[in-house]
This record gives sequence, C-alpha cells and structure tokens, in this order.
Amino acid sequence: MPKALLASFAKRISISDLQLLPDEKLSPSRIRIELLSGLTVALALVPEAVAFAFVAGVHPLVGLYAAFIVGLITACIGGRPGMISGATGALAVVMVALVAQHGVEYLFATVVLMGLLQIFAGIMQWGKFIRLVPHPVMLGFVNGLAIVIFLAQMSQFKVPGSVENTGHGMGGGEWLSGGPLLLMLALVGVTMAIIWVTPRITKVVPAPLAGIGIVAAVVIAFGLDVPRVGDMASIQGGLPSFHIPMVPLNWETFQIILPYSVILAAIGLIESLLTLNLVGEITGKRGGASQECVAQGISNTVTGFFGGMGGCAMIGQSMINVKSGGRTRIAGIAAALFLLIFILFAAPLIELIPLAALVGVMFMVVIGTFAWNSFKILRKVPLTDAFVILLVTVVTVWQDLAVAVVVGVIVSALAYAWNNARRIHAKTHLTPEGARVYAVQGPLFFGSSDGFVEMFDVAGDPGVVVVDFADSRVVDQSALQAIETVASKYEAVGKEIVLRHLSRDCHRLLNKAGHLVVDSDDDPDYGLAVNYSVRTGILGGH
Repeated sequence: MPKALLASFAKRISISDLQLLPDEKLSPSRIRIELLSGLTVALALVPEAVAFAFVAGVHPLVGLYAAFIVGLITACIGGRPGMISGATGALAVVMVALVAQHGVEYLFATVVLMGLLQIFAGIMQWGKFIRLVPHPVMLGFVNGLAIVIFLAQMSQFKVPGSVENTGHGMGGGEWLSGGPLLLMLALVGVTMAIIWVTPRITKVVPAPLAGIGIVAAVVIAFGLDVPRVGDMASIQGGLPSFHIPMVPLNWETFQIILPYSVILAAIGLIESLLTLNLVGEITGKRGGASQECVAQGISNTVTGFFGGMGGCAMIGQSMINVKSGGRTRIAGIAAALFLLIFILFAAPLIELIPLAALVGVMFMVVIGTFAWNSFKILRKVPLTDAFVILLVTVVTVWQDLAVAVVVGVIVSALAYAWNNARRIHAKTHLTPEGARVYAVQGPLFFGSSDGFVEMFDVAGDPGVVVVDFADSRVVDQSALQAIETVASKYEAVGKEIVLRHLSRDCHRLLNKAGHLVVDSDDDPDYGLAVNYSVRTGILGGH
C-alpha cells in the first residue's frame, strides 16, 4: 500500500477527526451530541436494514449485521467523519438475482470479492475520478435519491404481510385504508412537526430523536394499533460469528461471483463517493475519496466473512446524522454499537417503535435532501445542464444510482465535446514573404478534428503555409491524425507546411505517435516551442 495512503489513514483516525471545527476541542457537550446523534441514526437504520434484507431475499439479521460491521469500520477509518454506511437498497436489488439462483453463501463470497475490488480501487487512487462528476449530475443524484427515499417509505403504509409467504416483509400486504391510514398519516405528521419545532425550543436532544421518542411513547402508552418495527421481523440475535463462505473454490465459482462483485463494487463506490461529496459540502471538509474506497473495501471484505450482505454509504442516514449535529467519528461508531445493542439486548423494546415515527424522520430527510433551488436553476442554466439534471433524476428513480451517474457523466461529456468542437476556427493572414498563416483558435481533439481539416484551402494557398497553435492545443490521437491529414494534402501538391507554437507536451505527442518528424530543439524552461518545421516528404511512414 502506498506510503501516501498509509499517511492518509493515520491522519483520518487522528484526534482532528474528533473536533467539530479546527479550533474547537472535544467537550462533554460535543460527546453528548455525537452519542445522541448516533442513537437517532441507529433507530433509523433498523427498518432500513431489515427491508433491504427482504429485498435481497436474505434473513433480516444478514442486513442488520452488515449495517453494524460496515457502519463500524467505515466510521473508524472512512474518508469523511459524519458519514453513515450500511446495507442499502441500491446493492440489494443487484443481490436478489444472485441469492435466488445460487444461495446466500455465494452472496457472502461475492461481498468478499466486492470488498477486495474496492480496496484495489482505493490503493490505485481511483476515488479521485469522482471529481469528473459535474454539478448538474450531483443535483440530479440528490433529487433522484430523495425521491427514491420517499418512495421507499410507501411500503410502510401497507398492512403487515407474512414474510415467509411474500419474501418482502411489509411489501406483502394491502394498502392501509380508512381509520388505520388516517392514524398512520397523523402520527407521521406529528413526528415531522416535532422535528421541525424542536430546534426552535431546545438543541439538547436531536430533533429526529425527539420525534421518534415522543411519538413512540404516545403509541405505547395508549396502545394504538399501528404498524411497528416488530411487524416487519424480529431483530433479536447474537453476535456475528466468523464464517468462511461455503462455496467451491474453483474457476466456476469465480465466474459466477465476479460479474456481481464488479457491479456491486462500482455501485457501492459511486454512491459512497457522491455521499462523501454531499456531506463534505455540509461539514466544510474536502478530500478522502481514495481513503473512503479502501474503508468501504475493508468493511465489505470483513462483512462477507461474518455473514453480512455488504453495504455502502447511506445518504438518508448520513443526512440524519449531520442534521442532528454529528460531525465526528464518534457518532458513526456510536450508531453501529447502538445497533448491536438493539440486536443483543433491546430487540423487544425497539420492536415496539411505530413505523410512522421512522417514516416521519425519513420524510424530513427527503425534504432536507431534495435540492429545491434546482427549480429556479433549471430556468437559468444552459439547456444541456437542465436536461442532465432532469435525466439523472429520472434514471435514478427508474433504474439505479450507478446507471444514472454514468449516463449523466456521458451526456455532460458529449455536450462539452460538442461545444468545444464548435469553437475550432482559424484567423488567416499573409506574411511579407508570401506565406499564409493559419492562427488556430480552440482545442484540437476528436470532436473538432474534422472541422480543423476543413479550415484549410490547400489548392488556393501559396507554397508555404504556417499553422500557428499559440491559441490552441493538440489533445489526442485524433488531433495528431488531423495534422497528418492536412500535411499530407499539402505534400501531395508540393507545398511546405510549418507548425508553430506547439507546447512541449504536444511536441512529445507528435514524436511519440510517429506520424510527423519534427526538426526542433525543445526548450525545457518554457511551455511553448516555436517554429517547428515539418519535413513533409517523410510523412505517414513512421
């Protein structure tokens, strides 16, 4: 592992991560806020982990163990304090086919390989490529994920179904109606109202925790008949134990799990790194992308050996954490440990919590996550950016996050390439010696190479033609090919072409490609080299 990455690990788990601000040391008040924030997150994690386990077709404890192990490890060594990781729906929908065809043991092996791939991505510093995600894609990601979180809560408005018969927990029943539906909606509304008003009264207790606690107390005290956490499944269990996946160690097994591992690793890293950026905007911190890749990889590798379904960053729970005041690793660690306590000791109590309270919390997360200013932005930004925002939002809801981000980046890149392709042009003039100078304006790359070739009047130009790249840049192989094409045309009619103001890196590209032989002494102290004369008689043969 590179020394830089090891140094990053040491830095990320230092005491600086336990500070809210650079000048604010850890205090009893800060620890209280972090612990209460962690408790709030843990309560919100329970129904999510159980629901995603049902989606993947595995036992609820498989989802809960994943939430505990992934959450604990990433909280300790992840790239951004304040982030929460655990079992997610984006991964669960990919896992369901694997579990249905090959069984849960193959899932555990897949999660181990998924983690190893993520560790490799982190070591190779591939996390930095998240910078290539444009802002319109981020807006679409945030809006789409907010809609997905909202839609995911709709299953809680169904009559509890039989897990054994349906395989999807709450999703197996019919929609609530009449009095039960009104009561459910009322409790959701009360929870949201409490979360909204609590910060205006006191900040001693995180608002989401106050909403859950008050509504749960009312439901339990009055014995209200509403869906509760225990209606989904029992969360009672023991400590996760070490377990080597019981699969044949052969090439056939590798062929089965590799495609799923690659997809899961990619989805997990994309969602985690986008969440890392989003949390970074709120907390005012940057960096840590490759660190997060390694942390996600280690957590998933360990999870696979302890009977968990794997996971990644959870934007909903991360928003609950940072909005509740969680800014350090303490909150994430506390959330994981509270979740384990629920599993081991407090399951009967946690199972009494009404789902309406947790739905209310998630609805407030939706309201806080959705970029409402994007409605104004759509009318002000270029049409292409507005289209990308809407496209990523729709694809996130329709397909999944990874597909949406890839589609958004591709569309943005094509739009950028097209805009730059239209910028290529040239200003021409004749020198006193009678040579025609083409001063190229704009980047020369695959998108503008055809336009570059069409700029020249080979038949009408004099015997010497100068192509000046002072205001341009040769970018790729297509650009080199375009220069060769133009030079070949002038060679065919017996005319000389001279290239000027090519930067050193362009010069290296030309020499490396072998398309052109250039006579010049490159100046190592400056970014531009002048008067490169091309011997057109030996073009194309190298």
